[in-house]
Amino acid sequence: MPPGAEDQARADLYALLSRLLLAAPDAALLDALASSDPILAEGGDPALERAWDQLTVASGVMDAQVVHDEFSALFVSIGTPPVDPYGSRYLAGYMNDTPLAQLRADLARLGLARIRGRGEFEDHLGALCETMRVLVAGAPGVRRQPLAVQRHFFEVHVGSWCMRALDDIAGAEGANYYRLVARFAQAFLAIEAESFGVGEETDEQA
Repeated sequence: MPPGAEDQARADLYALLSRLLLAAPDAALLDALASSDPILAEGGDPALERAWDQLTVASGVMDAQVVHDEFSALFVSIGTPPVDPYGSRYLAGYMNDTPLAQLRADLARLGLARIRGRGEFEDHLGALCETMRVLVAGAPGVRRQPLAVQRHFFEVHVGSWCMRALDDIAGAEGANYYRLVARFAQAFLAIEAESFGVGEETDEQA
């Protein structure tokens, strides 16, 4: 069964965040964002609507090469880059540590695995957003997962550290466009966390 409109919208935002966190947007994506409709969040959440407006306006005036250079300065380095948005780094203090092993075990139970040829480990925030997209909407040969599975994965592997990483991105020296990406991500993921909490309370009362 395909996802409903609300879940498809969630999946689309996860897909966008994955794309922006794994690579700099090209000119076509910047143009698409600049011409996007406003987000009307359920309940009129001002933080999400405001963050989206700021991101789309910036997308209309930023040069793609400038954004590419900013992405490289923030996330790409021979050594440790200024921002290293991996779960193991934030949860354990080291890359490729226990949190990554636990994540891989959960992915295996879900029938998911790292995309062949992808350079980033599975606990990169962009990769985790892509995993959430699949859990919410499914993918060819992969069924979408119940809300309880989405909630568990989010709380253990995303919500436990993502806000700290996004704060680091927003506060990094030279973060102009990506400061807005980070603030939009925070607004969306805060709604996700709140929604999962409400869903859990509903489950307990049922």
